[in-house]
Amino acid sequence: MRSVFIIAILVFFHSFSYAQVTDSTEVVDAIKPIDSIKIVKLNDSLNIVMHLDTMGVFKARDTIKILTRIDSLKIKLDSLLKPFYTIKFDSTLQKDIYAPRYRMAVNSLTKDTVYITIPKVSDIISFRKTLIIDTLKVFNPVQFVTIDTTKFAADPIWWKNKNSIGLDISEAAFVNWNAGGNNSVSGLLRVSLVRSYKKLHLLWNNEIFARYGLNSQQDQQLRKTDDKLQINSTFGYRKDTISNWFYSVKFNFNTQFTKGFRYPDTSSPISRFFAPAYLFLGVGSQYEIKQQRFSIYLSPVTLKSTFVLDEALSNDGAFGVNKGKKSRHEFGALVQSTWNTEVVENIIMSNRLSLYSDYLNHFGNVDIDWELSFKLTINKYIKANIGTHLIYDNDIKFKDDIDNDGELETLGARIQLKQLLGIGVLFSF
Repeated sequence: MRSVFIIAILVFFHSFSYAQVTDSTEVVDAIKPIDSIKIVKLNDSLNIVMHLDTMGVFKARDTIKILTRIDSLKIKLDSLLKPFYTIKFDSTLQKDIYAPRYRMAVNSLTKDTVYITIPKVSDIISFRKTLIIDTLKVFNPVQFVTIDTTKFAADPIWWKNKNSIGLDISEAAFVNWNAGGNNSVSGLLRVSLVRSYKKLHLLWNNEIFARYGLNSQQDQQLRKTDDKLQINSTFGYRKDTISNWFYSVKFNFNTQFTKGFRYPDTSSPISRFFAPAYLFLGVGSQYEIKQQRFSIYLSPVTLKSTFVLDEALSNDGAFGVNKGKKSRHEFGALVQSTWNTEVVENIIMSNRLSLYSDYLNHFGNVDIDWELSFKLTINKYIKANIGTHLIYDNDIKFKDDIDNDGELETLGARIQLKQLLGIGVLFSF
C-alpha cells in the first residue's frame, strides 16, 4: 500500500509538469541573439532553460522547461533557430556555434525596428611573402649628374652702364709741295660716361661728357680746337609702370677745362674754367620711351645761373653778368630733348636740343643749344664722326674790332656755330 501511494504521487507531478510546458509555448515574429542556454541533465531526460530577450521563437524573458530525450530535443531546437541563426558544429570546441543572420536597426525618426541581413564573411587565405634584401648587388644605384638649367626669363638689371673713350687724329705733311701748305697735326679726345637706373616707378639718369681738342701747325703755337665739360642728372617718378611720363627734377652743368683765346692774341683769355659756367636746376615732367631712344623734358620752373669767376672777365661784364658781378640768375622755362636712332645701317644719329626762355628779362627770347652728330661705324673700333654745334644766347654779346684801331667793340648777340669731322678709334665698355 505504501509503494502504490508513492508511485501515484510521481505520476501526478510528471503529468502536471508536462502540461505546464505545453501551455507556455508561443511563437513570435522577431529575433535577437540568445542570451543564455542552460542544459541540466536529470536522469534520462534534460532540463533546458532558454532566455530570449525579444524576437525569439519563445516569448521574451519566459522560462520554459522541456523534458524529453536528448536526440528529439536537439532536432526541435535546431528547427526553431535555423531561420534566424546559422548553426555550425565546431569540431575543435566540440559544440555548436550559433551566429545571428540578421542585425537590428532603429529608425531615428519613426522609431521603428528594422532587421537587416548580415552579409556572409568569406575568408581569403594568402601566403606570407618573404622579402630578401641582397646587400651585394645594387639594382638602382644613385648617380650624380649635372643638371643644365635653362632660364626662360633673364633677371632684371636695374643699373645700366655705357662708357666710351675715343681719339680722333688728323695729320697733314708736305715735302717740296709746289702748291704750298703747312704741316699740321690735330687730335680730339672724347669721353662719355653714362649711368642709368630704372626700376618700376623710379628713373635716374646720369651723364658725363668731356671733349678736348688741340691743333699744332707749322710756325704756330699749339691751339685749342674744342673744350667742353658737361654733367647731366635727371631723377623721375611715375605713378604706374605703364606710363612713360615721369615727374622729374633735372640738373645740368656746363663749363670748360682750360683758357680760351681769340687767336692769334694769346695775352688776354676770353674764357677759362668756371668762366663761364652754366647751371640749370628745374622741376617738370619727362617723357621717355623704352631703350632710351627718345626723351623730352618740359619744365615750367627752371633756375638758370651763369657764373664768371675770372676777375677780369667779371669786370668786363662777359657772358651777360653785370660788371663786377660773378654770377647772374634767371628764372624761366626749359625744354630739352634727346633722340638717338640708326638712320641707315652703321650710321647712328644723335640729336640734343635745349631751349630756354627767361620770364623776368625779355620773355620770348629763346636761348638755343643744339648738337647734331652722325657716327659712322667702320668696324668694332674705328669710327668716323661728323657733327655740328649751334649756340645762341641773347645775353652773350659779340665783340669785334671794326675800325681796326686795336680796340674791341661790343656788338649784339650772334649765332655761334662749330663743325667737326674726325676719324679715329673708339673703345666702348
